[in-house]
Amino acid sequence: MKIKTDEITSVIKQEIAQYAAELEISEVGRVVEVGDGIARVYGLSKAMAGEMLEFQTSGGSVMGQVFNLESDTVGAVIYGDYLGVKEGDMVKSTGRLLEVPVGEALLGRVVDPLGRPLDDGPAIQTDQFRKVDIIAPGIAERQPVHEPMQTGIKAVDSMIPIGRGQRELIIGDRKTGKTAVAIDTIINQKEFWGTPDAVVCIYVAVGQKESTVAGTVETLRKYGAMDYTIVVNAGASDPAPLQYIAPYAGCTMGEYFMWQGKDGKTPKHALCIYDDLSKQAVAYRQLSLLLRRPPGREAYPGDVFYLHSRLLERATKLSSDNGGGSLTALPVIETQEGDVSAYIPTNVISITDGQIYLEPELFFAGVRPAINVGISVSRVGGNAQIKAMKQIAGSLRLDLAAYRELEAFAQLGTELDKATQKQLDRGARMVELLKQPQFVPMSVVDQVVSIFAGSRGFLDDVEIKRVGEFEKGLLHFMSTTGKAVRDELAQKKALDKDLEKKLGDAITQYKAGWKK
Repeated sequence: MKIKTDEITSVIKQEIAQYAAELEISEVGRVVEVGDGIARVYGLSKAMAGEMLEFQTSGGSVMGQVFNLESDTVGAVIYGDYLGVKEGDMVKSTGRLLEVPVGEALLGRVVDPLGRPLDDGPAIQTDQFRKVDIIAPGIAERQPVHEPMQTGIKAVDSMIPIGRGQRELIIGDRKTGKTAVAIDTIINQKEFWGTPDAVVCIYVAVGQKESTVAGTVETLRKYGAMDYTIVVNAGASDPAPLQYIAPYAGCTMGEYFMWQGKDGKTPKHALCIYDDLSKQAVAYRQLSLLLRRPPGREAYPGDVFYLHSRLLERATKLSSDNGGGSLTALPVIETQEGDVSAYIPTNVISITDGQIYLEPELFFAGVRPAINVGISVSRVGGNAQIKAMKQIAGSLRLDLAAYRELEAFAQLGTELDKATQKQLDRGARMVELLKQPQFVPMSVVDQVVSIFAGSRGFLDDVEIKRVGEFEKGLLHFMSTTGKAVRDELAQKKALDKDLEKKLGDAITQYKAGWKK
């Protein structure tokens, strides 16, 4: 009898496969080197890039993720207590990618980048998880940005408008009010909450002091904004891997709401604020250098551009077929001594659809928000404004930039002709009009009334120091005596000759009484 080896082999293989299916088999390796939040593991020959790993330590299991694939070892980052990981510890591959909890259960909570609560509240009850690192929607799945994302800040909504689905960079030195712009934008979304235009806000704090984040959360709670906000915190004392992953986790939580529109649900608009990406880049540099990735310019690895581009590319306005949801990104970058030409600032400027540049000189001169209108820009522009705002603020940014140039020229002491002097006087009053206290966002209708009064010359004979007082009184007048005109403007959201005349008459009426 002839023995058929191939038949025997196939039977044995079949038996082994059946036995293996009944057991949970995973590839196992050993830690050969451990450092600040990173580990080098030997033996995981089949590990995939981005795969989750489980470190078996004496204090329990700690999760990590594959970062580098090398010829005989795997470089991994550790999400958790890396001090408990020791050389020789066993590491198991899981075959899964990093996921975070998502859903409405997270609203009003402060969580870490892995979705674990940090606010002493109950455990987050959700059965919905999304993968953290995904490919952004393609061009066919998107549509052009056309809906305004109202910030409630006059200077932004009039001159540097932000649309839903846009990526607008907030950039400037430390202590120039970058976070204030972001927080005001979150507070301003309160008027839309509960409507089809509702916006869920995700505030991602990277590398900040715990006390600073606690103050921010307290402010949001005070103004009733935590009802629709998720705060993701990777503090300065947290390991670099958590600071690196925090913006992606926040973006993932926002994407859940963005895709809600596809199922006909609301809310379907999200706003992600990454405060700030400079510190994320520093955390990424730390991990990369520890894992021996070659350093490039300013010691950052060559793929630091990809770090931010794959995050910000996920901000989008989805097509109508996909529900028309949106994810708006407001990344924050901190500059050193106003150096916007440094590596990380230029990287992020080239990825985003415009930037709001906050200048220390203006901030200390009392112009707040301290926006430099010369180099601040929105590449979406008038598409992200209501028609009335577009009509009255079309040339405002250029006028103010020209005013700044003239102001520098006038300091030379030369005599000025009447037209130039008039332009200087008007510009000074518009600068004063655009000043706004923190945490007092304005509705777009009030902004239109205010800027209409300034740009049409109603403030030309008002003392500069009394412009704020005039504006406050005017807005009160428009919500009481002039309510009919204000309501008509709120309904039409555009100015025609008739409405323009009514608005001018109402301001003239208020001004006559105010002067008395």
